[in-house]
Order: sequence, then structure tokens, then C-alpha cells
Amino acid sequence: MGAVGLNFGSATSGAGFDVTSTVNQIVTNLQTVEGPWKAQITKLTSQDTQLTGLGTQLSTLTTDLRNLTDFTGVLAAKQGSSSDIGVLTLTSAATSANAGTHTITVQNLAQTSTAASGVVAATDVLSGSVSIQVGSGTTYTVNIDSASPTLAGLAAAINAASIGVRATVLTDTKGARLSIVSSTNGASGALTVSSALTNISTTSAVFLTQIQAGKDANMLVDGVQLTSASNTVTNAIPGVTFQLLSVPATTESVQVVIANDTASVALAVNTFVTDYNRVMKAINAQEGKDSSGNAEPLFGTSVLARLQESLQSSLSAAFGSGVVNSTYSLGITSNRDGTISLNTDTLTSILNTNYSEVSGFFQNAGGFGAIFASTLDDLGGSNSGGAITLALSENKSQEKTLTDDVANQEALIATRKTHLTAELNAANQILQSIPSLINQVNEMYSAVTGYNSKNG
Repeated sequence: MGAVGLNFGSATSGAGFDVTSTVNQIVTNLQTVEGPWKAQITKLTSQDTQLTGLGTQLSTLTTDLRNLTDFTGVLAAKQGSSSDIGVLTLTSAATSANAGTHTITVQNLAQTSTAASGVVAATDVLSGSVSIQVGSGTTYTVNIDSASPTLAGLAAAINAASIGVRATVLTDTKGARLSIVSSTNGASGALTVSSALTNISTTSAVFLTQIQAGKDANMLVDGVQLTSASNTVTNAIPGVTFQLLSVPATTESVQVVIANDTASVALAVNTFVTDYNRVMKAINAQEGKDSSGNAEPLFGTSVLARLQESLQSSLSAAFGSGVVNSTYSLGITSNRDGTISLNTDTLTSILNTNYSEVSGFFQNAGGFGAIFASTLDDLGGSNSGGAITLALSENKSQEKTLTDDVANQEALIATRKTHLTAELNAANQILQSIPSLINQVNEMYSAVTGYNSKNG
């Protein structure tokens, strides 16, 4: 603690001294003990920032890996193609689909049954009813509503009856027609209709007839005769949906190829490599000094060494004796700074020739995917026992102790400051009163002795 000097000046001047400045000097000296504590808090806070950042990056890497280890993830994804997209086009290939080639011959397309009325004027007043049957279901009779005796009113009444059809009014230059479309695709939705309608405005009958018959699509799939009520076919090839668009003029077989989505897998592996390198670069950055020559917050810490060693060890481990038994088999090589590089040609080749082994490498129990996932769990901030979580917890404990020490010291200083201010104010008042006391003594002396100091 430095010394504090008080300069009272002349004791008989009555000027006293600056109490506030003197108290502040003493307080400043008392606060010097807090310096090392506050510096340590700042250091720990900087470490927390870096640890949290590393934890976030490891979480991202975990997500990347999960995309490859999940049985329904990118390695299960399929893509499909058609040899003639004018006849048949692929809509989707689910992860449950098996890779392979299928031959499909489209024989006829599915049709939805429709019916329509004769032409009337949109405002003509109608009376009577219509009867509608869908497939082999119940026949329903819908009567004209006297409150709305037009085609539009009849269409509304049919729709309100919920009998498995959709009714609309179609209008052109000739007039209006009632259109009825079955809600059930294919042959099972075939419409049987009849009309007992009269156009009161013209005193003529209004007929209702079937326009299009309900029909199932027919096709040969790998030589097996199949039908589909819809041209969107979901049951012919497990996990695959395709759309029938036309019937070829000649008997043409369309080749449908279901393949593993190697492009998406390659992208997922590349993303994993990129995010792994981001983690390693962040670790490497903490091993040096900043632009001012000061050591980085995590320099020399055990958690930094553990992160680096665990990641590199798990990445370079070998698994089994198959063709794909290490990350090197995938085209991943290590660099001198701990980062890795990916040879996309090697990865593409291994995906095209040994796809099942690549899947096993990431997804088998005890394989790379499981081991590396365990490593990330042991290191990351999402696991209560992870290295980063424990380091943050230890820092938090130290920060609390130091913060409490600073708070206690400040409370002590505040008490001392109050007492010092009172004591020094009292002393200052005495110094300021000395000239007045001297004058009083002189006056008393003159009164007793008759001696006047002004006249000698």
C-alpha cells in the first residue's frame, strides 16, 4: 500500500485541507488489493467465452455426424430416375426404398368418373331432383331447394349432402352446365346418375349423363400386372411414388432406377470435414498469443489439450478389416496443424463401389460413427460430465469466490471511508478554527497585561 501524505499548510492560516481528496487517496490504496482478483475474473470470463464458442462448434459437429449415423439420415436417402419422363416421372423415393432397377409398362391411365347436365341459362328456374350413386354405394336423391331453384343452388345442395362427389357450375358462351366429379378415383368411384329436373323457365326437361367413366390404371411392374385407382402410384414399388403421365403409342417399357443418394452423402461428409476443421482452428488459435503479445485465454489449459488429443485420436482410429475401415478410406487425410483434407474423388469412388461398407462405417455398433459420437459427447458442453461443461463449472465457482472477495472488500472500504471522512472533517474543523482561537488568546492577554501587540 502506498503512503498518503497530508499537507495541512500553515497551522495558523485557517485554510485546512481537502478532506475529499485525502479520503479518495486512502480508498484508492485500500482498493489495490482487489486488482489481482479482478484480473483473474477477467481472465476466467475470457476463458468462458472461448469455451462456450468451442462447445457450440462441437455441437454443430455432433449434428453433422448424426446426419451420417442416423439410420433414417442421409445414408438412407434414395433418388430415382425414369428413362422416359413423358410416360412416367418419379415423385419421391423414401429411405425405406431399396436400390435397384425396375421395368414398368403403362397400359392405360386411371380416370375419375364425371357427369354433367344439359345446357341451361344460369338464371333459369328449375324444379325436381337428381339421383347420384358412387360405385356400388347408396343412391342419394337431392331435391331442388325452392329458396335457390337454379343450377348454382342445386350444386350447393349436392355439396352440402356430402355424398362423395364435388358439384360445380361450368359456364361458357352456350350457357351453364352442372358438373359432377366423383371424389373417389378409379373404377370404384364410377358415377351412376339420373335426372328428374324440369326447367320451368323453358318448360323442358334437364338431362344428367355420365361424361367419363371411372377407370383404374393398368401397368406391368417387373412383369407383374398391377392396377392403381390413381395415376399417382404409391404401392407398385415399396417406398417409391411415381406419376403416370401417358400411354406410349407402342408397347414401351420404362426403366425406373432407384439409387443411393451418393451426392447428398458426399455433401454431408464434406460438411463434417469443414466443421471439424473449424473446431481444430479454434483450438490452434488458443495455443498462441494475441496481437498484443498476451497469451490467449485457454493457453496451457488442460481442457485445450484434452480437446485436441481426443479429437485427433478418435478421427485417426481404425475399425475392422474391410475396405472401409478408417476415415482415410473415405479420402480424409490429416494435416500438420491437426486439420483434415477431403479427396472428393476418393470419396465418390468408395460410395459408388462400397456403399454398404460406408454405411456400416458410420452406423455399426462399435464403428467410427459410434466412437466419434461418444468422443464428442465426452468433450462437448451439452453433456453434464463433458470436458467443456466441467471447465465452465470450475470457472464459475472460482469467479463466484473472487466476486465475493471483491464485494466484501468494497463493503469494508465503504465503512472505512465513512469513518475516515467523519474523523478528517473533525480535524479539518479544528485546523480552520486555530486563527480565531489565537485572536481570542491575544485579546485576553492584552486585557490582563495592558500590552497591545500592535504597538509593541
